[in-house]
Amino acid sequence: MIRIVTGPSPKNTFLHDRQHILSFLAETREFVGGELRNGDRPTGKQIARHLKEVFQALPRCVTRIFARADSGFYCWEAVEAYEKFKCQFIVVARKTPRLVEELVAAEWKPSPHTDADEQCEFWYQPKDWGKAYRFLALRYEKDPDDEEESDEVVQYQLFATKSYKYRVFVTNMEEPIDKCVWFYNQRAGAENLIKESNNDAGLAAHPSRLFVTNQNHFHLAMLAYNLNAWLMLFNREASDTTVTLKHTTLATARLRFLFIAAKIWHHSGRTGVSFSDHYEEKGLFRRLMERLRSIKPGGDSFVPVVEGALL
Repeated sequence: MIRIVTGPSPKNTFLHDRQHILSFLAETREFVGGELRNGDRPTGKQIARHLKEVFQALPRCVTRIFARADSGFYCWEAVEAYEKFKCQFIVVARKTPRLVEELVAAEWKPSPHTDADEQCEFWYQPKDWGKAYRFLALRYEKDPDDEEESDEVVQYQLFATKSYKYRVFVTNMEEPIDKCVWFYNQRAGAENLIKESNNDAGLAAHPSRLFVTNQNHFHLAMLAYNLNAWLMLFNREASDTTVTLKHTTLATARLRFLFIAAKIWHHSGRTGVSFSDHYEEKGLFRRLMERLRSIKPGGDSFVPVVEGALL
């Protein structure tokens, strides 16, 4: 089972008309697909192309796919792509007059298992969509002093009317409302991965005013991000699962395994590296190097270097 978290990263303040589309694997935090593009919001065709590339990049052994995405991916083309690849999805809906009418007319009930005051669900077919889908909604009593564009609005993907603030999702999942909302809320971790890509991998540091050059830089930065993700997977505990696996950022990994005090020595035809007695990660580093050295082909794949599979 694979969970994919997708969304655009914040626009670059220097190149204000350029934006990244990024998709990550939730279980391993690997970058699985993306691109640098022009414009404030990708078109439906661009989103569909991106999702196709993401799904085709997944290993053939994957049998179940779940996806969650922010409102930037709220379009019929994205829904078609999810359905085509048999992916269960939940996407934040964007505010439209017709959708607000549906929310006003919906039957609202208390929402004891979420942070909202009330919840509802209904079947709705947005304009230009091929068929109706299940929509889930949470609503919150609106404080008259609330600012329309507060940090909470941005983080929660809320939109407001005169009396309420709403969180609305479209999904093909069948679980209860609170379970679907909980699943979407796990997407919050993707924001940290996007920040890590921008700040630690250098994704936001566009080196040129030439778009093609910056496209190349995008792929190099995300390769650096993935090299760190793979390095940490090589160094995980054999007993780790996708639930217990901790994420080590690129900045932390550099301090623990790259920018360390050591001395290279040559003696009697041998070459070695000696580390400072104060280097606390010597045991972990030695295990990591032993695993990396033990990589070798095994049939059509490679021989495992960690005893337990990541489940």
